Amino acid sequence: FLTSFPASYFPVAVLQNGLKLTNEPPRGLKANLGRTYESVLSENILQSCPRRPVEFRKMLYGLCFFHGIVQERRKFGPLGWNIRYEFDDSDLETSAEQLRRFLDESADGTIPWDALRYVTGQINYGGRVTDDWDRRCLMAILGKFYTPALLEDPNYAFGPGYKVPTDATNLQSYLRFAKALPDAESTEVFGLDPNAYITLELQESSSMLSAVLSIQPRAGGSGGNSVTPDEVVKAMAARMHAEVPAALDTETEAGPSTFVVNETTGLLPPLATLLKQEIEKFNRLLTRMRTTLEDLGNAIEGKIVMSLELDKAFTSFFNGAVPELFSQVAYPSLRPLQSWFADLQVRVKFLREWLKRGEPVVFALNVFFFPQGFLTSVLQTFARKHQVAINSLSFEFSVYNEAANDGDLDERPSDGVIVSGLYMEGARWDAARGVVADSQPREMYSYMRPIHFLPALGAQPDPERFDCPVYKTSKRAGALSTTGMSTNFVLSVSLPSDRDPQLWIWKGVAFLLNLNE
Repeated sequence: FLTSFPASYFPVAVLQNGLKLTNEPPRGLKANLGRTYESVLSENILQSCPRRPVEFRKMLYGLCFFHGIVQERRKFGPLGWNIRYEFDDSDLETSAEQLRRFLDESADGTIPWDALRYVTGQINYGGRVTDDWDRRCLMAILGKFYTPALLEDPNYAFGPGYKVPTDATNLQSYLRFAKALPDAESTEVFGLDPNAYITLELQESSSMLSAVLSIQPRAGGSGGNSVTPDEVVKAMAARMHAEVPAALDTETEAGPSTFVVNETTGLLPPLATLLKQEIEKFNRLLTRMRTTLEDLGNAIEGKIVMSLELDKAFTSFFNGAVPELFSQVAYPSLRPLQSWFADLQVRVKFLREWLKRGEPVVFALNVFFFPQGFLTSVLQTFARKHQVAINSLSFEFSVYNEAANDGDLDERPSDGVIVSGLYMEGARWDAARGVVADSQPREMYSYMRPIHFLPALGAQPDPERFDCPVYKTSKRAGALSTTGMSTNFVLSVSLPSDRDPQLWIWKGVAFLLNLNE
């Protein structure tokens, strides 16, 4: 076998002229399960547990179905997994062998479900998983396949049309059963919301359009009235330059109550310190934008040299994307250029109002460069007020169901803050019942009612509530920054639910601070 992995001792010409083949999982749950029984498993494996053959075959079918689910969920992007993991046949083969050994070596005849779930979920498959929330989802999914109901309930099914076979005894009977599965897969079998297929189609369309834009020529049309790319970009840059907000000035614009030093400690309040830090970040971004837009206009006119960075900015402007020169010093965002610029103006306006009038009643969490810093400032404020250690504090959450928007609230809480600016993906908030509920048809995101973030001492997690993660962007995946915090994940918000919280974990429900449009 040849590999395309770089090797100094192997002739490059052979690789360049060779035929490249890849072995990838088939698309679709039906094809995935059929391939597993046809290529990965064998008759010897199916008959390898003579002590408990019926239980082994049923549980092995559940394991194969689980293997197909975790692979097929990848096509749904962040709704399926925050990070695209390469689960492969070796994970299934190892788990199948361990399943056989657990059943064979069980001294008292009982099935060690907890041990099976731990070894399969945390070690075999979980060994590839690097995101804690993906690991939670993986274990929630596995719990549906490694469960006593799989053996005890003769009508147990993994989803509509996916009943567990009870009369299959050999490899051929399982293959026939797999070929009889539904061709069209519903999102329910993956545990996802029905809108997930719309999200999948939008992702594929966006990817295709991005590829088309990347290869289109920059030359303008040949018609007499056609507008050249230079003219288009120059007009966009000039218009944006005129609309870039003025820098935030803490010396001349600050109101009398914004930066008041505490007489006891001699320190600024934590939220005031955060405001100064945010203003510094936004001013750096605004300065970069004005400089870049000015240079880009001059470069198009030929007054200065069009550098590589300005050329990339030109292409980004022409394609309606945020230039790298902006994103290098900006907050995380996946918006196109026009939407991104409008969002920037909203953020600067919020900070300017705070700077002039003092702390607002409702804080929009989605305006900050570093929302984790804002939340830490809230905890610091509570810790100083009540003389407690900040590392002993966590948040409790309550939703203002009566407040349809921020303007309906006009009174600050005595402790904590009221937060808005969150959008729920994969589900919605039912304000009438005060619980998480299924999304409306064709509703990709739903705006969340304001939430009271209240610092509390020794708050204990409630297993009846759903811990909903909050991400800065719909990409969800992030990396550890120099602060030790994720570049995307912010915190988890505990929400009441009248259904099993595992259901929302399956659906990939999360809060987003920034939408894609």
